Amino acid sequence: MKTNAVRLYGENDLRLEEFELPELKNGEILIKIISDSVCMSTYKTAKQGAKHIRVPDNVAENPVIIGHEFCAEVVEVTDKWKDKFQVGDKVVMPPVLSYLGGMETVGYTFSLIGGVSTYSIVYDHIIENDYLIKLDSDCFFKGSLIEPASCVIRGYKANIHLDSHLMPYTNIKPNGKVAILAGCGPMGLVAIDIALHGDIKPSLLVVTDLDEQRLERAKKIFDPEKAKQDGITLIFSNTSQKEELLKISDGGFDDVFVYAPVPAVVELADSILGFDGCLNFFAGPLDKNFSANFNFYNVHYQNHHVAGTSGSTTEDMLDIVRLIGAKKIDPAVMITHIGGIDAAIDTTLRLPEIPGGKKLIYTHINLPLTAISDFEMLGKQDKRFEALDKLVKQNNGLWSADAEKYLLSNF
Repeated sequence: MKTNAVRLYGENDLRLEEFELPELKNGEILIKIISDSVCMSTYKTAKQGAKHIRVPDNVAENPVIIGHEFCAEVVEVTDKWKDKFQVGDKVVMPPVLSYLGGMETVGYTFSLIGGVSTYSIVYDHIIENDYLIKLDSDCFFKGSLIEPASCVIRGYKANIHLDSHLMPYTNIKPNGKVAILAGCGPMGLVAIDIALHGDIKPSLLVVTDLDEQRLERAKKIFDPEKAKQDGITLIFSNTSQKEELLKISDGGFDDVFVYAPVPAVVELADSILGFDGCLNFFAGPLDKNFSANFNFYNVHYQNHHVAGTSGSTTEDMLDIVRLIGAKKIDPAVMITHIGGIDAAIDTTLRLPEIPGGKKLIYTHINLPLTAISDFEMLGKQDKRFEALDKLVKQNNGLWSADAEKYLLSNF
């Protein structure tokens, strides 16, 4: 079986190549990757090459397949797993294989499995440890967004507070006040969705962003009036002023999430924490020496806490699958661009320069990276884009199962 895949050889060295996959060993499963969303972590990996903590030192001689936010279908099952998986099953997986005890991660470490490929082999140990998860869904793209969404919910679970007996518990404070700073990017939008519709809800949710286009898109997706009906005051603001945020929160927030690795944003977050408040540094920096000032007087006297996570767990992915299945959250809010496997390398290496949210790669088609907002214009020359434009407009401007089916049938 041949596969086409984007492989990492070193710093800024990504190559789209065709090569032969080995015969399946008993206990392995062959999957057909349909979609993979491009993660900022993959950009960082491509920039760092073997210097990245999750990438093998010998990557130049033994390249690895990139991509870890994928959804696939099972195409061949060996005898060991025929009672658990069937051909045609949709599957997703958490990429960080923590059970191995190191930093081994799908999309960073392995030569035969990764999201930016047409076909991959799932190793026996992945299945043995329940890291291959079946997905009941009418589309593939939602599966590609489960992993990034699960990272967001993992961040929520990491927040620390003290109960009345000064014993610690985790998650955001129930019925508390939450701020999401630089929160209108793709991950921030999921954070908003989970705050509004997750298992633990705040009474106040303030979302800031200095990018007016991102802020306006977020306002269109999440209606403050609808949030009010659910008992949540939702406020969008382009402010970066401590005094204004303290006024909105009436003295400080219980939970503040930082969604941009900028020292000034971290320090703003620290300055608007209330008593027993928790700062969650969600955004992962490239600089290993990244730092910012933090008020340790308030750590002692105001019970301030700081938290941060990287990646997610199988439990987190199952939580997201449950929330999506119950139609409480819609990860489509993240997607602003689609493309084919031929667009994957350029998209990955230029990711910070490309505006908008998540870039979704469909690995079995060729298509330049295309903004959903450009469908209407492109439709004047290509009837296929006219059809796609109608389908997304029927879904409040968001990518949809119907749009995906049309794309896969016509491109």
